[in-house]
Amino acid sequence: MFPSVIVLLLLGAPVSFALIAVGFAFGWTLYDFRVGIQLFNIIQTSGSQFLLTAVPPFILMGCVLERAGIAERLFRVLQIWVGRFPNGLALTTMVMATMIAATTGIVGAVEVMIGLMAVPAMQRMGYRNDLIAGTVCAGGSLGTMIPPSLVLIVYASVANQSVGKLFAAAILPGVVMVGLFLLYIAVRGILAPPSVPYRDTEGQGMSFGRKVRLTVIGLLPPTLLIVAVLGTILAGIATPTEAAAVGALGALLLAAVHRTLDGPMLRDAFLTTLRLTSMILMIVVGGSMFSSIFRSLGGNDVVRGVIEVIQVDSFGLVLLLLGIVFVAGFILEWVSVLLICLPIFVPLLDLYGVDPIWFAMLTFVMLQTSYLTPPMAPSIFYFKGIAPSDMSTRQMYQGVLPFILCQILVMILLLAVPSLATWLPTVLVTGF
Repeated sequence: MFPSVIVLLLLGAPVSFALIAVGFAFGWTLYDFRVGIQLFNIIQTSGSQFLLTAVPPFILMGCVLERAGIAERLFRVLQIWVGRFPNGLALTTMVMATMIAATTGIVGAVEVMIGLMAVPAMQRMGYRNDLIAGTVCAGGSLGTMIPPSLVLIVYASVANQSVGKLFAAAILPGVVMVGLFLLYIAVRGILAPPSVPYRDTEGQGMSFGRKVRLTVIGLLPPTLLIVAVLGTILAGIATPTEAAAVGALGALLLAAVHRTLDGPMLRDAFLTTLRLTSMILMIVVGGSMFSSIFRSLGGNDVVRGVIEVIQVDSFGLVLLLLGIVFVAGFILEWVSVLLICLPIFVPLLDLYGVDPIWFAMLTFVMLQTSYLTPPMAPSIFYFKGIAPSDMSTRQMYQGVLPFILCQILVMILLLAVPSLATWLPTVLVTGF
């Protein structure tokens, strides 16, 4: 089944259709014409998952924030305060990526959004292409890790985990990862040759009062929106779907306050939300179909038998499964990786007594690392769509390597100190 999917993907078939076609074809050998009933049941089950209803409002929130110009105001405010430091604009871009990741949760969208704003400004100031590419690509990858990531929501749905606990568990690893990214950029700025104009002059000559006013207008609303979404989930006040609806409504209100809420903007935001939601849910159906037939044909027993033959302990099992996620991340979208792998992984994790929250955090970091790692590097393909013509693929590869090392360090910390992922969920989460 796996080689069949890979062949269809190489031939250019959409991921969802490749998964459905392979699931249907192999399911025919098991169910004959009744495979249609099996597919219908999977569609009905997927459509009945209440947790997945959080996907459209989260996407809508991100689309409205992007199109309403709120992201541009946030970028300018951060540039005023952070830009005066060495490599200040790169630091601004990374902080901006963290904020946008926390308001959209959409992998790829974060990268494109900040890239369109940051790349021209960084090139004008003489930043090296490899630092520009690495900063934007690594910042975009934070959409995998920073709550309220759609990756976390889909993972919770497939693995039957608490969204609130996953959100809480991702906070500390996410903070450590962003901190390492910022540390690398800052150290590189300090060590850079003096002839390179890495200091940003944005905000020079501006009065302190005006800076504060711009900060309140540009930074406070998105921050309150993030707190409202995450806080209501972690406190058990709202379900993820209700919190997502609050976020979408808050984004619309912000757009109205900034007088950017009009018909064309709304139409564009809703159409984009519809396309992305349809894509994700089609992959959900395809992945569910694929994994259901895989299990029905005895795939889980085969995997379990292989694990028993190679005789690994629980730690070895975790490393093996993470290796599979890393390789799969080269070929498939993150949602496909989760939908194909998790139904196989979860029974094994239960059998070996592996903490599911800890493994989830390791999986997210591994997906993010796979997202950046050459030669496939989906982040590079996203970035190529907005990169200037004078930026080579080699420079992009060189740029992401230091950030990959930062992610590997986070992975090592999680493996060595599991409480980095498991402590906050026991402290913060009181409900969902």
